[in-house]
Amino acid sequence: MNKFERAEKIGLRDKSSKELIVVYPFKAEGSDAEVEKTVRDWYYKQSCKAEDQLLNAYVDVVTEHEHEQKVKK
Repeated sequence: MNKFERAEKIGLRDKSSKELIVVYPFKAEGSDAEVEKTVRDWYYKQSCKAEDQLLNAYVDVVTEHEHEQKVKK
C-alpha cells in the first residue's frame, strides 16, 4: 500500500520543525515516488525561494485540521 494512496490532502513539510509549508492543491495520483516528484516539481515552479526550501522539506499527508489552519493564514 502506498503512503499517499488514501490521502485526501498532501503537502510539503519542513524536516526540522515539521511545520507545514504548503498544501498541494491537486489530487495526487501514482506511486509514492511519482507523487513526491510531482509535488516537489510543482512547488519548485511556484517561487524562487522554493529551491532552498525544498532542500529541507519532505512530502507528507496533511490532516484536514492542518489544511484549515493553513488556509486561514
